[in-house]
Formats: sequence, structure tokens, C-alpha cells
Amino acid sequence: MTGGRRVLVVEDEAHMRRFLRTTLGHNGFEVVDASTGAQALEQAFLPELGVILLDLGLPDLDGVEVVRRVRAKSDVPIIVISARWAEDMKIEALDGGANDYVTKPFQAGELLARIRAALRTSAQGKSPPVSAVVVGDLQIDLEGRIVRLGTEEIHLTPTEYGLLALLATRVGRVVTHRELLRGVWGEDSTNQTEYLRVYMRQLRYKLEREPSRPRYLVTVPGVGYRLLGD
Repeated sequence: MTGGRRVLVVEDEAHMRRFLRTTLGHNGFEVVDASTGAQALEQAFLPELGVILLDLGLPDLDGVEVVRRVRAKSDVPIIVISARWAEDMKIEALDGGANDYVTKPFQAGELLARIRAALRTSAQGKSPPVSAVVVGDLQIDLEGRIVRLGTEEIHLTPTEYGLLALLATRVGRVVTHRELLRGVWGEDSTNQTEYLRVYMRQLRYKLEREPSRPRYLVTVPGVGYRLLGD
């Protein structure tokens, strides 16, 4: 199977593996699975592998360690699926190299949407650098540094543009507070989350029709932000 439609499911609970195999199979994916971290590392580098779905609570290795080992050798998208809801755990997994984090229990439709977003982002990464991003009425010209909402050009400060551009290069992916702070303000500012709150509020007032109900710039509580794709 080509086109990144092969999914590795790493899950120690047999009933969850069956559910995921059935759900993904009915939606056109080929599924391979593993019940331990060691098995996951044996299969994580299969040809045509599109996405890894990874539970953190494995019997032999901590899931975050699996993320780090895979990421050291491969850029295959990793979506964590876990009952661990603590914010520090989500941040650790995402900073370790995971692309997304879905908390159990979840709806099948949500998981499928996250997989599609991860595949799109991965495909963009294998193509020539993206020069423009269009999401709904929002148009971001990354070469010309021009942002439009519909036909109206939106004037952003350099810092506002830097944040938006970083999110735009990872459409659909959660970008952690630390990644955003490092990318825009530098390594010495990775704990200054108040910077983000101020500038994200400003961006929403400039880009969102209803800033209190954002369509584009969505908060992932305690973790970071996501620029939603279509």
C-alpha cells in the first residue's frame, strides 16, 4: 500500500487494538500493530509507514522514550493516544517529538481527522518548502510576508507575523508553548508563556471574526496552539 496509508498501532490493550484496526481498516488504512515498546521499535521503520499511533502506557518502555527513539531516526508522524491527561505529560510527549496528542476516550472521527492532518503535514515536509498557506479565508504568503483575510490585507507586527508563520508551517499540528517561544523569542525565553498569551490575543483580534470563538488559532490548554487546517 502506498501514499502513507499504512498505520502502526502501538497499544497494549487488545480490545483497543481491535477497535483501531477495524476503524482504520474501514477507512482505507492498512494496519500493523505492536503491544510493547520493543515491538514498536522493530516496526517503526517499515517502508510506506504513514503514521504511528502510540499509547504511552506500555509494559516494557515508557511511550515518551519510544517517541524519542523513533524521532532520532525518522520523521514519521507520531500521534499519541493515551489516557494520561496531565498537561506535563502532554508537553513531554510533544517536546519529545510527537506530532499530536489525543486523550482517551476519543471519537473515531476526531482521530481520523488528526491522522489526515498529520499525513498532510508530512507530505508538505517532503515537498519543496511551502511558500503560501491558505486556510478558509486566511491567506499567508510566507515569501512575501503578506497576510490577508478574504480580500483585506492584515497588518501584523514582526512578532505577530513570526508566531503566525511558525504555526502556518505546521498546519494542523499542535505547537507547544516552548517551541513557539524558542522560535520567536529565542532559547532564553522558553518559560515566558505570558508573551504568548498577549500576542495570541492580539492575533485573534486581527484574524478571527469572533476572537472569543476562534476558527483558526485554537488553544490546546496547557500545551500550546494549533492553526486549524480545512
